[in-house]
Amino acid sequence: MNLLALDTSSNACSVALQTSETIEVSHVVKPREHTAILIPMIEAILRAAHMELTDLDCIVLGNGPGSFIGMRIAASVAQGMAFGAGLKIVPVSSLAAIAAEAFATHEDSRALIAQDARMNEVYLESFVRDEEGLPVAEGKVRLHKVTASLDSLIDERSLLVAGAGWQRYPELLEGHARARQGLVDICYPNARFLLELGLRGWHADGAISPHEVVPEYVRMHVAVKPEPIKI
Repeated sequence: MNLLALDTSSNACSVALQTSETIEVSHVVKPREHTAILIPMIEAILRAAHMELTDLDCIVLGNGPGSFIGMRIAASVAQGMAFGAGLKIVPVSSLAAIAAEAFATHEDSRALIAQDARMNEVYLESFVRDEEGLPVAEGKVRLHKVTASLDSLIDERSLLVAGAGWQRYPELLEGHARARQGLVDICYPNARFLLELGLRGWHADGAISPHEVVPEYVRMHVAVKPEPIKI
């Protein structure tokens, strides 16, 4: 399959293209520049592969949680491309992309991912490795206060700890030596690791029409039911 993946939910702007022959990745950490650089990155990666949007089978979208503005940038661009080329979109958790990279580079069976949610909170989610080496969520993503205990999430299983939330709030790991030992230097979602997750979602009938895309805001779920983005 020909898949284009993109994620702008964090400080990183990330694009990846998978064809039958190769995988190409463009990944840069440039906070607050996503609006200016995302489309040129997509155009460049397609041009290098001598491909058009209409050659794609679907678009894989890193759907958060993360920066509200960042999520909307990627979602809007993905929707525009999908509408124009008659494609469907496979939304994938941006936290799962971080877990996928952690599992691809380490042998541990479990990963605890934290991304900065501001307001002294992180988006926190636990994943386990499946038979194919891909992450499967244990429960749902949660908003976790920096001052709250992690005891219920840390047990005797091997554990990787990844995501920018741990660097932003190092006090989260105070008193958790095992978790601190599992800390790996993977901060932001890389679109390369959205590709396999998107393919898994495609085969599980997870592809949706562009107008059905709803970014995973998490915090807004408390008070407001989010609506699909309109463009």
